[in-house]
Amino acid sequence: MDQWRVPFPLAISAMPHTGSSEDAVSGSTIRRMLRARPFVGGVLVAMAVSMVVGLSSTEPAAQAGVSKVTTSVRGSDGTTYTATNHLVNGWYRRDQPKQEWLLAWAGDAPPPSGDPGGPPPGCPPDCPTTAVHHQALSPADEPPATDPDFLAVIDATKGSPTYGKVVNTVTLGPTTANEPHHMQYVWHKGQRVYAGGLLSDTTYVFDVAHLPMVRLAGVTTPTDTPCGSVPDAYTVLRDGTAYGSYMGGPDLPGSCTYTNGQVREGNGYGGSPGEVVRIGTDGRPIAEIPAATPQGEDPDVCHNAPSLQHATCANPHGIQVREDLNLMLTSDLFEARNFLDVDPIGLDGLLGRTTIRTYDMRNRSNPRLVSVAALPVGPREDFPEFKENQLVMENSVTNLPWHRGAFAATMAGGAVYYTPDITDRTPQWREVFDDETAFRQFHPDGPWGGGDTGSWLQVSPDDRYLFHAVVGHNPYDPRNIPSGMVYVLDIQQLLASGNQPQCTIDLVEEGYSGGHEPDCPALVDVVPIADDTSGGPHWGAMDIFNRGRDGYYHETSKVRRVAVANYLVERLGMDGDHRLCVIDFVDRDLSIDESFRDENTGAPCVEFNRPVWPHGETGDARPHGVLFAVADGDLR
Repeated sequence: MDQWRVPFPLAISAMPHTGSSEDAVSGSTIRRMLRARPFVGGVLVAMAVSMVVGLSSTEPAAQAGVSKVTTSVRGSDGTTYTATNHLVNGWYRRDQPKQEWLLAWAGDAPPPSGDPGGPPPGCPPDCPTTAVHHQALSPADEPPATDPDFLAVIDATKGSPTYGKVVNTVTLGPTTANEPHHMQYVWHKGQRVYAGGLLSDTTYVFDVAHLPMVRLAGVTTPTDTPCGSVPDAYTVLRDGTAYGSYMGGPDLPGSCTYTNGQVREGNGYGGSPGEVVRIGTDGRPIAEIPAATPQGEDPDVCHNAPSLQHATCANPHGIQVREDLNLMLTSDLFEARNFLDVDPIGLDGLLGRTTIRTYDMRNRSNPRLVSVAALPVGPREDFPEFKENQLVMENSVTNLPWHRGAFAATMAGGAVYYTPDITDRTPQWREVFDDETAFRQFHPDGPWGGGDTGSWLQVSPDDRYLFHAVVGHNPYDPRNIPSGMVYVLDIQQLLASGNQPQCTIDLVEEGYSGGHEPDCPALVDVVPIADDTSGGPHWGAMDIFNRGRDGYYHETSKVRRVAVANYLVERLGMDGDHRLCVIDFVDRDLSIDESFRDENTGAPCVEFNRPVWPHGETGDARPHGVLFAVADGDLR
């Protein structure tokens, strides 16, 4: 099958790369196309754009008025992987200033199967059953997604006439039903974008130097990571390589040997233990790094199904680094496969995790696990599955060199934790905030407790604020009470307390009124996001770019807006309404950006439930990972 591969400027295409060079359109041709902004008035000025052949059989017919460019790489498994741009003609005017983009990593959604009702996921046997939810469906119950997954490129330039418009969809082939999940937390100039397929066990690496056009730069295939599966999140190092958290166990049960020669026993794909993978800019794995201790962990706390000789809680989800301190943190969530396509009632609660791992990463290709710390239980008197320390989804490190603290957020626990010094080999974590305090700002008399699916968590670059997205819908809430939200905490006093913080949530009333100690994080603002499906606002990104007087974009430490996507994982029983919203943060106030509107409905937030995309009539899609980015030439 003939493929067009489009090499970009020589400084990029000279990097190690898995693609072949046959049938290449020249880099100078692409540069001329981009300088000319070729999609003015819907007229093509470069024939090379439309000269694309050999698309995957799953590729639908593109919309009229769309220009297509395909790039491809050959994976280590011998498969040719493709990324096809579908650029909408006429989106650009010559008098338009330099632009900023919002990338959304989205999966094709099969036709809706309806909402069967019943108790919400994770609801204990005696909790209320008035809530309606969309239960997780097994593959036999849900029609398969056969249209391509894609990276959506959305105009995120405030004041632009096409603000909120999807100007490009980059479809992936030949693999479908990847379950697109996360990308890195923040993008900086010159970086590649790393995007994971949660269920396809694949990492895609994109070159976004010439946005809104995107090039496929590499692929990490399942065979590249035999000791881990279920790729989740990524953090990118200064050299452009990335660490990826692979939450699931080795591809096959039994012993697996990592790059450093160490061996761990695993119980198979999606199980335990997970690992960390260092990935090159070309998608090639540099190192598989064990997350489990050699001797195992407490079998009374860390259950595995099937059980392992050396029990482990190593199922890393969140992953953050402090390169200046040579430290990496991962947070353990759960043994993933046991939570998919099953009724969670009666699940072994000890398949969920309460631990955070610290690694010495002075040797970037051989980080060494130095501590495994368990989060303490909080004061709430509710079901064990929803205690504050349950299911540590995310962590976020501070950024300034004189700060060494880090935060963590729990999915089932609905709480935020803090440790003042990650260089301590026995870090002491303490609960410093309960999501219930934020929830009661817009629903003062509502029920409370854990199980709210606390998700995305990020410290602002200036270390002043902590942003947090919460899916909402704990098991006690009827669905007509919107409980999804994004909130922001002022963490300055807590960080100023150094290694002697006083804040700790150890009284029940502190869970809904905030901590009593003066250095506790202060709730700045909260914005509710109504989503009456089984999901809500799960993943987000900070905008760290600002256009200067010179017309170019520059990085800034002052975050003025964030973006969040309303989708988690449908097979966990947590879908969402598939909207992508921008939230302004101005004068310490959070508010939905009413000008970021869907191009079809005219309503605030971009709607991913739509019949037609630039790549064709493929119907609804599920946005998950989001990221702000700027073309390299527009960023100084």
